[in-house]
Amino acid sequence: MKSLSVFFKDVGSAVRNPKVLIPVIAILFIPILYSGIYLAAYWDPYGHVDEMPVAVVNLDKGAELEGKSLHVGSDLVDELKKNADFKWDFVSASQAKEGMENDKYYMQITIPENFSSQATTLLDDKPEPADLIYEPNGNYSFVGAQIGKTAIKDLKAKVSAKVTESYAETLLDKFSEVSDGLAEAGDGAGDLNTGAGKLDDGAVKLKDNLAKLASGTLELQDGLSPLSDGVNALHTGATKLESGTSNLVSGLQQLQTAATSQLQSGADQLKDGSAKLETGLKSSVDGAGKLKAGLQSSEQGSAKLSEGLQSAVQGSGTLATGLQSAVDGSSKVADGAQSVADGLKQLAASNPELAASEDVQKLLAASSAVAEGSKQLHESEQKLAQGADQLHQGNQQLAAGASELHGGQEQLLTGANQLVDGQQQLLAGAGQLSQGGAKLSDGLKQFSGKLGEAASGGTLLADGAKQLGSGTTALQTGVGKLSGGVSSLTDGSKQLGDGAGKLADGLTELKDGSSELATKLNDAAQKTSEVKKTDDVVNMFAEPVNTSENTTENVSNYGTGLTPFFLSIGLFVGSLISTIVLKMRETSVPGATGWNRFVSRTLVFGFVSIIQSVIVASFMLYGLGLETHSVPLFYLFTIFTGLTFMFIVQALVTWLDLPGRYVVILLLVFQLAASAGTFPVELIPSWLQAFSPWLPMTHSIMGFKAVVSSGNFDVMWHQVGILAIYAGVSVLLTLAFFLWNGRRRKKEVEVAESGQVVTA
Repeated sequence: MKSLSVFFKDVGSAVRNPKVLIPVIAILFIPILYSGIYLAAYWDPYGHVDEMPVAVVNLDKGAELEGKSLHVGSDLVDELKKNADFKWDFVSASQAKEGMENDKYYMQITIPENFSSQATTLLDDKPEPADLIYEPNGNYSFVGAQIGKTAIKDLKAKVSAKVTESYAETLLDKFSEVSDGLAEAGDGAGDLNTGAGKLDDGAVKLKDNLAKLASGTLELQDGLSPLSDGVNALHTGATKLESGTSNLVSGLQQLQTAATSQLQSGADQLKDGSAKLETGLKSSVDGAGKLKAGLQSSEQGSAKLSEGLQSAVQGSGTLATGLQSAVDGSSKVADGAQSVADGLKQLAASNPELAASEDVQKLLAASSAVAEGSKQLHESEQKLAQGADQLHQGNQQLAAGASELHGGQEQLLTGANQLVDGQQQLLAGAGQLSQGGAKLSDGLKQFSGKLGEAASGGTLLADGAKQLGSGTTALQTGVGKLSGGVSSLTDGSKQLGDGAGKLADGLTELKDGSSELATKLNDAAQKTSEVKKTDDVVNMFAEPVNTSENTTENVSNYGTGLTPFFLSIGLFVGSLISTIVLKMRETSVPGATGWNRFVSRTLVFGFVSIIQSVIVASFMLYGLGLETHSVPLFYLFTIFTGLTFMFIVQALVTWLDLPGRYVVILLLVFQLAASAGTFPVELIPSWLQAFSPWLPMTHSIMGFKAVVSSGNFDVMWHQVGILAIYAGVSVLLTLAFFLWNGRRRKKEVEVAESGQVVTA
C-alpha cells in the first residue's frame, strides 16, 4: 500500500505542477506525431498517381500488315487518353525534353517512328520487337521514378495486347488458307496412298522376279563351267589348227614349187611315150597277122606274152587306183613291155625264120620302143609319186587307159589268134593313152593353178587360225570375266532380292502411313476450318491470360502495409521521449525505499505507455481508417508492445542515465535497419540479418502484421510471449537497480546519523 501511495503522490504532484503536466501530456502524443502524421501523409500515395505528370511523345509513322494500315503509336495514345493512371501530357520531343530538365515531368514515354513497322516483323525470318522508350526522372523523385517503372510494365502489356490483336486477325485469316491447303494435302495424301498401293504390288512382283533372277543366275553359273571347258578345248584346237595350217601352207608351197614341175615333166614324157607307143603299135599291126601264126606255134612265148600282158593289166589297174600307186603300175607296165620284148626276142630266137621277117623286126623294134617308153613312163611316174594325192582326176583317166591296155594284153594272152585284134586294141589304147596324157598335162596345169590358190587359201586359213587362236584367248578371258560377273550378279541378285523384300515392307508401311497421313490431314483441315475469326477469339489471342487477384492475403493500401513498422517506431520513440520528461530514479516522497521507488516509477512509465498506446491505436483505427481483423486484440497488442518498449528503455536509462539514452538511440537505429519493417529481411546485408531475431521491434512488427493483415492470431500470441520475455527481463533489471540503489542510500543515511560526513 505504501508503494501505491508513493505512486499516487507522484501523480498528484505532476498534476498540480503545470510545468510537469504539460510535458507529460505532450509525450502522450509523441507516437501520433512520429507515426500517425507520416502514415496520414502517405496513407494511400498510389491512389493519387493520376496527379503525376508524364510526358508522351508519339513519333510513330505507321506501317502496313497484310495490306492493312497499322498505327500502333496512335492506338497507344488513344488508349492512354482513356485511362487515368497518370496525368498524361501529349507533347513534342522538344517540349518533353525541356519539361524533364525543368522537373516538370516524372517520366517521359517516347513512341519511336518505326514502332509500327517493327511490330509487323513477327512473321519475318528475323523479327524485331517494337521498342517503347521510357525515361524516368529519378533526379526529380526516386520514388516517382519507381512508380513510373511499375506503371510502364502495365502499359507494355496493353500495347503488346493491341499488337497481338492485329497479329491474331492476320493469323486467323491465314487459318482458312491453311485449312484449304490441308484439304488439298489430304487429297494428295490419298493419291499417294493409291500410288503406294500400286508400288507395293509392283514391289511384290519385283521381289518374285528377282528371286527368279537369282535362281537363273545360279543355273547360269553352273552352265558356265562346261562353256569354260569347251572354250579351253576350242582354244587348244585352234592352236593346233594354226600349227597344222602353217604346215599345210608350207607343204602346199613345196608341192607347188617342186611337185608341179616334176609332174608336168613326167606328164610330158608320158605324152611323148604314148605317142611313140601309138606309132610302134601302128607298125606292129601289119606284123600282127604274121605274128598270129608264130603265136599259135609257140605256147611258151604266148604264155610269157600273156604273163607280161597280165602284168601290164595289173600295172594299168594299179594306175587306175590312183596316182599314188602309179609308180608300181608303170613299173609293171615296163616289166610287161620288157617281157613282151623278151618274149618276141625269144620267139624270134626260137624261130629264125620269124626273126628274119621284117615285120618281126619291126615288132621287135616296136616292143623295144614300148619297153623304152614304159621305162620312161616308169621314171615319169616315179616323179609323179610325190603329187599322187593331188592327181586323182588325172589318174582316173590314166587308169582307164591302163585298163584298156590291160584288156589288150589279156586279148594278146588269149592266144595268138586274137593278136591282131589285141594289137588293134593296143593301138586304140595307145591313142587313148596319148589323149589321156594330153588331158593329164592340161589337168596338171590346172592342178598347178589350183595348188597356188590352195597355197593362198592355206595362208588365209593360217591367218584365220591365228585370229581364231587370238579370239579363243579373248574368249577364255571373257568367259572368266563372265564367270566372275555371273558370281557378282548372283550375289547382287540375292542382295537385290533382300532389298526388294525390304522395299516391299517399306512400301507397305508407306501405304499405311500415307493412309494415316491422309486421314490426319483431312482431320486437321476439318479442325482448322472450325477456327473462326470472331472478336472474342481475337481478344483471346491478344490477351490469353487474365490476372485475378486473391485479396485474402492482400493489404489494402500503402499506409496499412507500413502501419506495423511506423507504429512500432512511434511507440519506441514515445518511450524514449518519456525518459526525458519524467524522473527515472527519484519520487516526490523523500526517503522512499528502493522498492517503493521501483513500484512508483514502473507504474508511472507503464501508465504513460498505456495512454500513448490507446491514443495512437485510436488514431490509427478511427483517424486514418485502419482495418484490422480484431480491434480488441489490436488495442491489446499495441498496449503490450508499448509497455515492452517502455520497460526496455526504462531499464537502460535507469541504469545508465544519459549514456542509456544513447544506447536506446543505437538500438532504435539497428531496429530501423534490421527489423524488416519496409523491405524483406532477406534483402538486407547478412550481418544485419543476424541481429534481426534478437530485436524486440522485429517481433512487434510481426505481431502487428498478424493482427492487422493476416489475422493469424497464433502468430500474434507467439510474439506476445517473446515480447513478454523482453519486458520481464527489463522489469527485473530495473528492480535490481532500485534495490541496489536503495541499500546504498540506506548505508549513506546510517553513516550520516552516526556523525560521519557523507558527501551527497
